[in-house]
Amino acid sequence: MTSFDTSPQLNVWRALLALAVVFVMLATSGWTALQGHRGATPLQASRSAWEHGSVAGQRLPDPDTTPSRLARFFASLDVHERTRLAHRYPLAVGNMNGAPATLRYEANRVAIDQQRKVEKKRMHDNRLSSLGQQQAGRRMHRYEAMLQKGRDFLAFDPMGSGRVAEVFGNLDRAERISIVVPGVDTDLLTFQRTNKKYSAPVGMAQALYGAEQAAAPLARTAVIAWADYTTPSGLGMDAATGSRAEEGAIRLNALLRALPGRAPVALYCHSYGSVLCGLAARALPSRVSDITVAGSPGMRAQKASSLHTTARVWAMRDSGDWIQDVPYLEFGGLGHGADPMSKAFGARVLSARGANGHGGYFEPGTESLRNFAEIGIGAYEAVRCAHEDDACRQGLSDAPAAGRA
Repeated sequence: MTSFDTSPQLNVWRALLALAVVFVMLATSGWTALQGHRGATPLQASRSAWEHGSVAGQRLPDPDTTPSRLARFFASLDVHERTRLAHRYPLAVGNMNGAPATLRYEANRVAIDQQRKVEKKRMHDNRLSSLGQQQAGRRMHRYEAMLQKGRDFLAFDPMGSGRVAEVFGNLDRAERISIVVPGVDTDLLTFQRTNKKYSAPVGMAQALYGAEQAAAPLARTAVIAWADYTTPSGLGMDAATGSRAEEGAIRLNALLRALPGRAPVALYCHSYGSVLCGLAARALPSRVSDITVAGSPGMRAQKASSLHTTARVWAMRDSGDWIQDVPYLEFGGLGHGADPMSKAFGARVLSARGANGHGGYFEPGTESLRNFAEIGIGAYEAVRCAHEDDACRQGLSDAPAAGRA
């Protein structure tokens, strides 16, 4: 009679094999990354120029110094001096944590227009292949859309596939701030979509901002579509490890520490974005009140308490979301840990009724978006739990400045 090895080590390797197979299968039927052109690093060039620059006879401060010191520096300048710096070093200022938000918007508008002109030339560059010219055209049209009146970009980096963050609402006056953290295959070209609008960061943030305004018309809210990290390309090995999330967690925490005012901040972390939020959790500033994950492959933790954050941890998943088929484990850097939806994890489990799959959590009219909005305005007693026992609302009370009419 044949004996079978049921040792824990063999079981782990079987699970890892299953994980690899699932990711390969999903990758072959899922998303495909759009590779941006490689070349110079305009942001680094702008930062280098800043480091050798001056204004009003004084040297410019280290761009990597603390946001508070940079804020004091910009406050010491007059309007014309600040504007001159934004136009002289647009990428440096546009991505500088500590620079005033409105100045970053102005600087990034200048930088985006400069890159639009670069791509317009590349469209007719005979040294490029027809595919290269086509890609240049796509990026040029994306930049034209980004330059439309009323759009405010808090971050912009054209290098590679690109990084970007857009603000909806008045960030300086906001009483509550929400940040949408997206997952794989997010770049300049997929930051906004016409088809499946609400599966892309711009659509997600617009929907959330609208839902918050509808839930609390008197509230002053702002929502950031934050795609200012290099996401994994497709659902291959990058998506199965935490390297991209680790880099993104550092960038997210840097932004959080530079946000104006003292308004509470809620994070909405979709798919691989929840891995990033899990890794960022330990270092989050205390103003982050809530972390909500949707369609999560795991948060690099076995339970919510292991995140070591004072923020409330919420989780939701649609019953038709393929992410539930990814094995929830972590071994040797592969996989992202326990299922945030499991009772053992200890998150507050929300209803996602109507979400209809992995990309539908921000669709208007869904219970998932409604729950996002209630958390965003601090109306915790109004959230709808996934289970009838309403356990996700235990120990909660509404925030004092919910702003309902």
